[in-house]
Amino acid sequence: MKHVFLAAALAATSALPALAEPIALSDLSDYLNSLQTAETSFTQITDDGAISTGTLYLQRPGRMRFEYDNEELLVMAGGGQVAIFDGRSNTAPEQYPLSRTPLNLILAANVDLGASGMILDHSGDDTSTRIVAQDPDEPDIGYITLVFTDDPVELRQWIVTDATGFDTTVILGGLQTDVDLPSRYFNIPIELRVRGLVE
Repeated sequence: MKHVFLAAALAATSALPALAEPIALSDLSDYLNSLQTAETSFTQITDDGAISTGTLYLQRPGRMRFEYDNEELLVMAGGGQVAIFDGRSNTAPEQYPLSRTPLNLILAANVDLGASGMILDHSGDDTSTRIVAQDPDEPDIGYITLVFTDDPVELRQWIVTDATGFDTTVILGGLQTDVDLPSRYFNIPIELRVRGLVE
């Protein structure tokens, strides 16, 4: 979603968030690498105004699952692929390589935000640290903006901007980490069989 910041001149003493030293890239990399499994609620907002909610499951490296509330939609990442299942259709899901999405940057086996050419912006204020990152080997696929809070460091939001400039914002609830997650949550072939889409 396109972020719109409304500024009202209510008084001369109105203050914007003070600039602060952002969390170091090395600390953010360590935090992401420490995430093994996690579960959280999410709210998704797209550029066209669509708002969805659901539950996100994450298992690093390379696995993510979005279960949408009140929608027959499931998005899975596993086995190097991303699959979008639409329960209203009997056709095979749309699939594409995980490496062709900026989410691959946080699902990598070893996240190194200090890698050359990866970080486009790194800034902070009193409430959060924001980084904008791209895959230096695949700059044409778009980029991802990650928002973290401090003390303790926690990922709170991301915005994926695709190659066309379309934004998808995902706002996270509090992450429950080190949770037990079934391997089938991230197994696209099993999901295909369960849905009767393959023999």
